[in-house]
Amino acid sequence: MSRVANNPITIPQGVEFNIDGQQVRVKGPKGNLEMALHPSVSVEMDDGNCAIKWSGKKDVAMAGTFRALLNNMVVGVSEGFERKLNLVGVGYRAQAQGSKLNLQLGFSHPIDYEMPEGVSVETPSQTEIVLKGCDKQRVGQAAAEIRAFRPPEPYKGKGVRYSDERVVRKEAKKA
Repeated sequence: MSRVANNPITIPQGVEFNIDGQQVRVKGPKGNLEMALHPSVSVEMDDGNCAIKWSGKKDVAMAGTFRALLNNMVVGVSEGFERKLNLVGVGYRAQAQGSKLNLQLGFSHPIDYEMPEGVSVETPSQTEIVLKGCDKQRVGQAAAEIRAFRPPEPYKGKGVRYSDERVVRKEAKKA
């Protein structure tokens, strides 16, 4: 059985954690997030720590899930989340224009990707993309959608890949 739900969530300085019935709001220097709790889970606050409470034996998994989600909210509003992507291929370029990302990935047309609300984009170089935001799910989803335009192919390794991704290369067909 998982013991994730037993661990308390430490609320850092500068982060405001509000519980209103089954609605949880977290406010910090990087932004604001809110989430509705599952009916079988409740949250209790005591001197800078937050604990998850559940009633039945079958609710432990839900308690562990919501403990992880609440911890991600606290980390997101205090430190934020970041996902890095690399473009590998001749002529593959990225350029950030406000809340839009302009991609040239070898297609006959450029791709304009509109960033979701709460996610910002930077391009330190033409082949690097950095996504930042306070919501872990939105940052990860935006990175996955950008990667889906041209996923890395196994023969030459060309495409959009995560910075920590390792592409297993295949050997070419022999005559």
